[in-house]
Amino acid sequence: MAKERCIIVGASHAAAQLAPTLRQHGYEGSIAVIGDEYFLPYHRPPLSKDFLAGKKSIDDILIRPPAVYQKNNIRFVLGLTVTGIDRANKHLLLDDGEQIPYDKLVLTVGARVRRLEVPGVDKKGIFYLRTLADVQQIKAYAGKARHAVIVGGGYIGLETAASLRKLGMEVVVLEALPRVLARVTAPEVSAFYTRVHAEEGVRIVTDAQVAEFLGDGEVREVALADGRTFPADLVIIGIGIIPNTEMAAEAGLEVDNGIVVDEFARTSDPDILAAGDCTCHFNPIYGRRVRLESVQNAVDQATIAALTLCGQPRPYRALPWFWSDQYDLKLQIAGLSQGYDQVVIRGDIERGRSFAAFYLKEGKLLAVDAVNRPQEFMLGKRLIAEGVEVDPSLLRQENFALKGLLAR
Repeated sequence: MAKERCIIVGASHAAAQLAPTLRQHGYEGSIAVIGDEYFLPYHRPPLSKDFLAGKKSIDDILIRPPAVYQKNNIRFVLGLTVTGIDRANKHLLLDDGEQIPYDKLVLTVGARVRRLEVPGVDKKGIFYLRTLADVQQIKAYAGKARHAVIVGGGYIGLETAASLRKLGMEVVVLEALPRVLARVTAPEVSAFYTRVHAEEGVRIVTDAQVAEFLGDGEVREVALADGRTFPADLVIIGIGIIPNTEMAAEAGLEVDNGIVVDEFARTSDPDILAAGDCTCHFNPIYGRRVRLESVQNAVDQATIAALTLCGQPRPYRALPWFWSDQYDLKLQIAGLSQGYDQVVIRGDIERGRSFAAFYLKEGKLLAVDAVNRPQEFMLGKRLIAEGVEVDPSLLRQENFALKGLLAR
């Protein structure tokens, strides 16, 4: 009897977790990973930080060394794009015309950058930051550029601004909304990051609608809709990502702000699973479907998918968490803050560089943003996951040990 064939599409962080985990839990079938990049799975968070700054090499950011995949008999097919799924015949269609059969299929196809559609966006010196190849091109420009403009004041934009500032560049961040990090943090936290970046020499401009990139062949200026212009010989656009769901939708799988999966990482086809940025799943802690863009989710959900394929199903119930490194700031985020009606600040957010912001809704703790506060982050995770009732006034008191709330 032929061994079962498991194909993983997308050489992503989820794939790097999923494939070896299958072996660890006794999967004896063949495992192949198909990726459209020419690299083994690598860590994406360092791309906008240590890799961009030249502190880490490609080998340094690989999630696992090649020997791990070889030892586990995991085959990689790199530089090829899967163009379709033939569910009826259980075949994958590749861009080179080849067809690959599967018994079990896992989609770890991630997401792609959201494009900015304005005149001049195709000029030399304008980049997006999502892949290793993107950053290799940016690094070549960063060495000779003096004026960098970052379009987008989310985490990627601010992390990139910090990295380029460390390289000695003049940096301007253009954010279309009234404040940076507007979609993910409270106004107090946005103000904190605006202050810190200003202290580090980065200029942040909000309510900035980019209208055009100017220059003869190469970018020289960024023009806003209100007429203001900013000198630029390097532009990096970071305005969000879009989940890669088109192939799943064309194959008839359920898609709704991501490839819809159940608590065992299964799609609407029992022989197709999915994990990572491309998926939308029900989170029991928040009682709603969510699509998460995080390493934590990719790793945890890929583990769940592996267990499902090995006949050891375990429901996915993890609390989401994230992080961001900028300058000497380590931001750790526990939970999802959307829908909060109260923010409690612990620490000096207006002058210092260490604080915790607690987000609550009707007295229930939803999330914690902790900057250089690992204890508040860890305790916040437990308080949220365990549904512990908290007194907001105690959260604010620096001399109150939060672990006392767990004891109650």
